[in-house]
Amino acid sequence: MMKFAWDNYRRYAFGKNELRPLTKNGHIGNMFGGLRGATIVDALDTLYIMELEEEFQEAKSWVEKSFDLNVNGEASLFEVNIRYVGGLLTMYYLTGEEVFKNKALELGEKLLPAFNTPTGIPRGVISLGSGMSWSWGWASAGSSILAEFGTLHLEFLHLSELSGNPVFAEKVMNIRKVLNRIEKPQGLYPNFLSPVTGNWVQHHVSVGGLGDSFYEYLIKSWLMSDKRDTEAKKMYNDALEAIEKHLVKKSAGGLTYIAEWRGGVLDHKMGHLACFSGGMIALGAEQAAEEKKQHYMDLAAEITHTCHESYTRSDTKLGPEAFRFDSGTEAMATRLSERYYILRPEVVESYMYMWRLTHDPKYRQWGWEVVKALEKYCRVEAGFSGIRDVYTTTPSHDNMQQSFFLAETLKYLYLLFCDDDVLSLEDWVFNTEAHPLPVNHTNIKAKASMQ
Repeated sequence: MMKFAWDNYRRYAFGKNELRPLTKNGHIGNMFGGLRGATIVDALDTLYIMELEEEFQEAKSWVEKSFDLNVNGEASLFEVNIRYVGGLLTMYYLTGEEVFKNKALELGEKLLPAFNTPTGIPRGVISLGSGMSWSWGWASAGSSILAEFGTLHLEFLHLSELSGNPVFAEKVMNIRKVLNRIEKPQGLYPNFLSPVTGNWVQHHVSVGGLGDSFYEYLIKSWLMSDKRDTEAKKMYNDALEAIEKHLVKKSAGGLTYIAEWRGGVLDHKMGHLACFSGGMIALGAEQAAEEKKQHYMDLAAEITHTCHESYTRSDTKLGPEAFRFDSGTEAMATRLSERYYILRPEVVESYMYMWRLTHDPKYRQWGWEVVKALEKYCRVEAGFSGIRDVYTTTPSHDNMQQSFFLAETLKYLYLLFCDDDVLSLEDWVFNTEAHPLPVNHTNIKAKASMQ
C-alpha cells in the first residue's frame, strides 16, 4: 500500500504537496506557505522504516536538491511544525544526515516571529517571507487555538537541543507558563485563547479537533523527557481528571465516548480526531497511581472500542468524520456533512498503542479490517483517495491522497503488525504526525560514555 501510494505520488505529483489520484495531478494548497513536497517530507520516515530503500533515496535527494525554504506564502504554524519540522527532525535522528538537521533548524527559525505577541502565545498563521503573523479569520475574535499553540513543545525542545539555541525551548515553556497561570473553567482547557490578553475567548472544550493534540503533547513531553518533566505530567493528570469528570459519558447502549462542551452544555458527538485518545490514555496509564492504572487501561479500551464501533457500523467499515450519541443514534454520523473519511489515522493509531500495551489480538484483527476496507473503497487506479460517505458501498472519492495517509495511517498500521522493538515506545515518542522523536535518555548516554 505504501509503495502504491508513493509510486503514484512520484509519477503524477512529485514535488507538489499532495497527489490528486483521480485526476492524476498534484495539489499545492495554501496551508504550507509556499513550501512544497509535503508528501515527501511526511513519508520519509515511513519509507525508511519499511526499508523501501530506492524510494527513500529518491525522497532524500529531493530534500537535498529541491526543497526550497525561501518562500513567502502564508503558512499554518501548526501544520508546518508537525509535518515539516517533525518529519525533518525524525530523519536526522534516524540517519544522522546533516541535511535534515539543517533544514529543520532553518525552518524552525522562520517560525519564531509568530511568537511576537503580548503574551508570547503564537498566532496561527505566519508569512514565511516577511515573518508577519495573524490569527485565522474563522477563529473567534482573533484567538489562537489550543491544539495549535499546544502542539509545538516536542519539536521545539529538539530544535533547541540540536542548535544549542535555547530560544525555541523558551518559547514553548512560556506557553506552558501562561496556561498554568490562567483560570480553567472546571479544570477544563477551552479551545480558544487570545494571544493579546491571555484570556479564554469562548468556552468550547474538545478532545477532538481544536483541542486534541494539546493533551497528547503533555503526556508525551513527560515521556520524551525520560519522565523528568513532572510539570507536564501534572498538567496532563489534572486535565484528564477534568475531562473524565465532565466529558466522558456512557451511551444507553453501553458505549463510552467523549462529548464536547460548549459553555457548560454538552454536545454528544465525538470526532474521528478524538479517537487518538484511547491510545493516549493507555500510554499515560503507566504513570498513574497504582490504583488508577487499570482504571485508565479500561477507559482507553472502552474509548477504542467505541471508535471501532463507528467503523463497524458503517457499510464501508471505515469511520465517519464525526459520530453522535443522541436521539437513538449511537456511534453513527447523522448529518451528511460528517459522513466523510479522508484517510485519517487516529483510530488505527489507538489500535497500535492498545496492541503494544496489552497484546490483545483483537487490535490486530481490527487493524486488518481497516486495511481491507482501505483497499476495497479508497484505493483507486492511481493512489488512495478519501471518500465522501462511509455509509455507501459505491463511494464517491474526494480526489485527495493526504500526506498524513503516508506519514501516519500506513505507518501505524505497519507498526501494529511489527515486533514491539521496531520504534520501541521505550525509546521513541511520536509527534502528532507520527514522526518519532527520541526519548531524552541523556543521563544514561552520558554515564555510558564515561564508563
